[in-house]
Amino acid sequence: MKQIIAAVFLLPIAAAGFAQDTGPLEVDVVGGIQAPMAVAVPAMPSSSGDTAVGRQIAEVISSDLRSTGLFTPLGPSGIDSYSYAQASNPVYATWRNAGAAALVSGYVETGAGGRITLACYLFDVSAGRELARQGFAVNANDWRRAAHKCADLVYSRLSGEQPFLDTRVVYVAETGPKNARVKRIAIMDSDGSNHRYLTPGKATVLTPRFSPRGDKLVYMSYQGRRPRVYVMDVVTGTERLLVPGTAFTFAPRFSPDGSQIVFSMASGGNTDIYVVGANGGQPRRLTSTPGADTSPSFSPDGNRIVFESDRSGSQQLYVMNYDGSQQKRISFGGGAYASPVWSPRGELIAFTRIGGGAFRIGVMSPGGGGERLLTNAWQDEGPSWAPNGQFVMFYRTAQGSGNATLYAVSINGGQPRRMPTPVGGSDPSWSPLNN
Repeated sequence: MKQIIAAVFLLPIAAAGFAQDTGPLEVDVVGGIQAPMAVAVPAMPSSSGDTAVGRQIAEVISSDLRSTGLFTPLGPSGIDSYSYAQASNPVYATWRNAGAAALVSGYVETGAGGRITLACYLFDVSAGRELARQGFAVNANDWRRAAHKCADLVYSRLSGEQPFLDTRVVYVAETGPKNARVKRIAIMDSDGSNHRYLTPGKATVLTPRFSPRGDKLVYMSYQGRRPRVYVMDVVTGTERLLVPGTAFTFAPRFSPDGSQIVFSMASGGNTDIYVVGANGGQPRRLTSTPGADTSPSFSPDGNRIVFESDRSGSQQLYVMNYDGSQQKRISFGGGAYASPVWSPRGELIAFTRIGGGAFRIGVMSPGGGGERLLTNAWQDEGPSWAPNGQFVMFYRTAQGSGNATLYAVSINGGQPRRMPTPVGGSDPSWSPLNN
């Protein structure tokens, strides 16, 4: 078994005595869902007799499923619990009578050395059959990770989409009055738990972005009163300057394989896009058109880069090959466009559209077609994709106060949901799925 950053282990299915059902799904899922699906999530029994942890795990699973907008969780409060034996052999009539279409059950086993194993089951209540099962072994203080993994199993099996709930978010935490904001990089689980600060707030920081493995960050800091790009190790907190010297560097982002970092650099009165090895080296210039070229983002295959440029007189979106060739404008919807980022699936680009006094989050194809706006507030900007490509996180600034808050919205539409943060937040970046 392989230990990862958060000290979570996946228990091999065979070792846990579990087998995941890969047969056809018999419940009505996304595409056929007309309203959120009712899913029962009762408190889980524990081999130790400690009912608290089983209820806490169920509460996290319930909250995770509700956050997707696809499910209406029933429980753990207000519904019956069940016996240890019924975790894998439910009384379906009980849950049909409760109005549930699906059931999430399981149990918690306490092992040696302060470790626990969560057994997670998913049942189709209507058809009376098991849909999936998996076990997750973790250190006792990492029980939330096991709950997120269980919720991802349920979400993925019922929606047909890839998981995204067991992830982290890095963002710029904002505190203090409007004219003297303190901006620090903060990191948290996607549900707001395990929140901590990564920078002390002595220098303003912007645009933190995860590496593909989630173990490093790249961001811009005003250390020394000039904007420059830094790379940070998430675990140790050590940081280093990406490009030595005094040139202004900003808007960084990793390549899909993590070997390179693309960024903007102001030099000789012009702002252009450059790429450099993630471990350092000589930057290579990709653009040279008069104007400001910035906010670059690689396609998931690493072959193309989307960026914004004002070379036409206003901020617009352009796509080019990874070597800077074949630069082509793709935004023609009126107004200005900014902060583009390529979807993990490659079929969409999210962006900020500016027009009519408002900032809105939208998506379009890499060729510029199929433009859709996902939000309709006064100032929404800075999109970041969930690793499954089904949700976009962004930040919303309140008119007047200037207070910023993180939100997420489905690419299929619906009302954005507020992301839980203890303080104001901007410039979010969604991590890859935790291993």
